[in-house]
Amino acid sequence: MSERSFGSGRPRPRWLIPLAVLLVIGLVVVLPIVKSYNGLVNKDQAVDTQFANVQVQLQRRVDLIPNLSSSVKAALGQERAVFGEIAQARTQYGSAKGIDGKVAASNQLEGALSRLLVIVEQYPTLQSNERIRDLMVQLEGTENRIAQERRDYNETVNTYNTSVRRFPGSLAASIFGFDKRPPFAATPGSDVPPTVNLEPSASPTAG
Repeated sequence: MSERSFGSGRPRPRWLIPLAVLLVIGLVVVLPIVKSYNGLVNKDQAVDTQFANVQVQLQRRVDLIPNLSSSVKAALGQERAVFGEIAQARTQYGSAKGIDGKVAASNQLEGALSRLLVIVEQYPTLQSNERIRDLMVQLEGTENRIAQERRDYNETVNTYNTSVRRFPGSLAASIFGFDKRPPFAATPGSDVPPTVNLEPSASPTAG
């Protein structure tokens, strides 16, 4: 029996059905990959955006520290090693590149800042200084915002990394080179904002 013809009376090409099958298969395979690719692009961008939010607060901390450091230094009337550490850490943060570099520099600055806060707690005269108290309050608020932005960033990274590992996202990630993103690996305990003690100590500690 000859092949049925279209309305025009011409025979149906033999390659038409295989082509249609290939097109359907192609759509079934390609569309999920395209959708996964677009989703990964959006989530990858979300990670960058959220880290930018973290950087805003980290930079605010960097900007507050020199004023606090100068005020403490002036009140003490003497040089201490911690001031040099803070200056060096701020410089390294400013020149750090990429997320890993910024995180490492931020952690180094955090350590120097913690030592400065210990000095302040040891001197009741520093705690009673109005300018220092104001800077400490601003710093505490900044640390609270940093902690929240870190949590939001890590949640965004977790969502992205999950998409990279799950099929068909894993296939799109392999084809287009989407790698897992690192979470904000802060120093132990740095996810808890520091408590700034502005109450005068019972007695000063010798410096």
